[in-house]
This record gives sequence, C-alpha cells and structure tokens, in this order.
Amino acid sequence: MIKTRLCTLLGITHPIIQGGMAWVATAELVAAVSEAGGLGILGGGNAPPDYVRAQIRETRQRTDKPFGVNIPLFSPYVDDVVQICIEERVAVVATGAGSPAPVIPPLKEAGIIIVPVVGSVALAKRVARMGADALVAEGMESGGHIGDVATLPLIPQVVDAVDIPVIAAGGIADGRGLAAALALGAEGIQMGTRFICTTECIAHPNYKQKIVQAKDRATITTGYSLGHPVRAIKNPMTRKFQEIERGEEINEEELIELGTGKLRLAVKQGDMVNGSVMAGQISGLIHDVVPTQELIERIVAEAEDILNKMPSLVVHQE
Repeated sequence: MIKTRLCTLLGITHPIIQGGMAWVATAELVAAVSEAGGLGILGGGNAPPDYVRAQIRETRQRTDKPFGVNIPLFSPYVDDVVQICIEERVAVVATGAGSPAPVIPPLKEAGIIIVPVVGSVALAKRVARMGADALVAEGMESGGHIGDVATLPLIPQVVDAVDIPVIAAGGIADGRGLAAALALGAEGIQMGTRFICTTECIAHPNYKQKIVQAKDRATITTGYSLGHPVRAIKNPMTRKFQEIERGEEINEEELIELGTGKLRLAVKQGDMVNGSVMAGQISGLIHDVVPTQELIERIVAEAEDILNKMPSLVVHQE
C-alpha cells in the first residue's frame, strides 16, 4: 500500500484525487472514487447553489466516505456555495481560477480542509501562507483551463517552495504517473481526463469515445487572446476558435459567444462537432472505459510494482 501525509489528512486509502470537473464530476463519479479509496470531488462550475447542495446530498446517499466540492472562483455563486459547503459539513473544498483568500477564513473556521489548485510557484507560496492544508500543482498538460508551466518542472519547484502536501496534476493517467509524481516529491495525484473514461462518469458516450480514440497530438489550446487558455480535443469548434484568434482583428465578443455553453453541449448531448471536448494531453494514453474501482486498483498496483523495482536500479560499487 502507498501511504502519504495526504492519505492521513484526507482520510483516504490511496493518494488519488479526482478532479472537480464541471458537468462531469457529479455524485455518481464522486461517490465511486471515494468508495474506491480515493477522494471524489464534485464539480461546482458555474452551477447554481441549489444544484450544488442537491449534488452534495446525493453523494452522501451513495457513500459515507470523505469527498469534496470544487469551487471555481470565477463563479457568480462563490459566496453561496461556500456557505452551503459549511452548512452541509463537506470534508474538503478545492478552489481554482484565482486567489482563494476571501473564502479560506470561513472554511477554516468551519473545519473544512482547503485544497487550492495552482499553476505556479508564486501562487503555491501564497495559498500556503493563507492557510491551505494541501494544494494541487497542475501542469499545462491538463484538460480544460490551464496555466503555462508543464507538470515535470512545476511539481518539484512547488514541493521545494511549500511545506504542505503537494498533489501533482496534468498528464497523469496510470501507475507510472503516480510513481513519477511521488519521485518528484508530490504526495498524491489528481486525475481528470482519466476519470471521464469510467463507467460511473455521466459524460456522454461520444465524449468518452473521443478520448479513447485520441492520439498524442489530439488536443489543442485556444483562448490565449482572452487570457483564459483552454485545452480540448481538436474538432470543428476548436478550429473555428483558432481561426478567429489568428485573425488580424480579434473579436472577443464573438469568441466568448463561441465558447459559452460548449462544454455542456459535449458532455450532456455528445456533440463532438460544436461542443468543447475538454481533455488533457494524456488522452492518447487512455484506451478503455472501466469501472472506477478497477481503475484505481490498477493504478495503485502499477505504481507499487514500479516503486518496488526502483531499488534494483541503484548499483553500489565495491
């Protein structure tokens, strides 16, 4: 068994976290991850407070294990969702897309574990000083909204900069990724794209199949002109977005209209032409859709096997 400080902090068996993806990380997937010994995280997204509360309660009906809620700080409902997490006694709150400074005090006072997602060393230092209990350092290989530093250089720099547990994210889908993250000093991993391709995930079958069929160069990043780059699998929608961004005069309103609601279109309706199929570069390594329990057991077994073999690579000269 692989056990780190993160396991003790979160009350989980395996140091594996499921990313709180909007429209994808619903009670079905979250409960399955937590039941399998990891930490499931509900995707708050821009969802209204009543939806978030209902999802929390449905997750509780499915599992008595710890789980969390992801609150993107650009949501218009941040304050309401924070209050709901406090009222519902959620174990963990993950934050992203900004500084969590305004939400940390009330969450800490309520005894909720706070795990911000960061994409830089500077932000990692800031959230640690603010009182975060752990953090997710996410490299630009990940799907959806991304930063500009890759996972391999980001993780060790963040580990060196803070004393709290670091969770590696971006470009991780199997036991090799878990073993590598531990070697870099992280104490766990967060996966998003890999968990989409599980039987419990409610994402449309077309979405899952698109990931399974993906190759190593299947994704593209758009949205740099808006200051919010997003990684998704290439399709007509991303090509249109790219064409507009490459034009002499960028029409921001047109870009915003083109991107609005497109993730939901892909996840819920399976529209692979007009929808935004957000997924990470690791898509090319995903070849099947399996039950969550099977996936987590596979990843842990692979990582343990790799870590057990590592000492044999060190040769001591006489």
